[in-house]
Amino acid sequence: MAAGRNPAEVRLVAVTKTVTLDRLQEAVAAGHTLFGENYVQEAKRKIEALGPGLTWHFIGHLQSNKAKAAVEVFELIHSVDRLSLARSLEKAAARLGKVQNILLQVNLAEEESKSGTAPEAAQDLLGEISQMPHLKVLGFMTMPPWLPAEEVRPYFRALRELRDRLRDRQIVDGDLPELSMGMTGDFEVAIAEGATLVRIGTAIFGERPR
Repeated sequence: MAAGRNPAEVRLVAVTKTVTLDRLQEAVAAGHTLFGENYVQEAKRKIEALGPGLTWHFIGHLQSNKAKAAVEVFELIHSVDRLSLARSLEKAAARLGKVQNILLQVNLAEEESKSGTAPEAAQDLLGEISQMPHLKVLGFMTMPPWLPAEEVRPYFRALRELRDRLRDRQIVDGDLPELSMGMTGDFEVAIAEGATLVRIGTAIFGERPR
């Protein structure tokens, strides 16, 4: 790989927001098995239609009242950004007897239009969640500003450096291996800066309807 990474270290999450079932069936037939959805109800319909054998991640903004539904169907939730949501997920996972894998979403540019905890609050949030037995933090996610790829490189680097600092402080068990960052326009830069999960929609399924 041009970034000097082992390709096995990076997984492609095919983003299915607004994508029709026939297009998804084409992707499955081509051998893809990891999908990311922004809406719980839309995901449920697609999961039921496409059947078993696929892995689904939640990548959108999650409302606390959808926590139970999300825990029921997603292997990994990328967008945990506040303590109230974490508590709702913990409660839902406990009821299901499940340990729910999550990522903490960090708003590195602190844009008001985007979700995510502030970078300086990430340690406290991680510490609080570390006390919840039915949640397991596997790493972090970010959505940088809409800028050319090279201009968002510092945000990807900052997420990796934040992860490394918090990992070294041993706040949670495990080494926080996952970094969800990079989309169609900037995934090469994200991979070079350490991404392990890239969320690709347009490059796979084409432009979404406006």
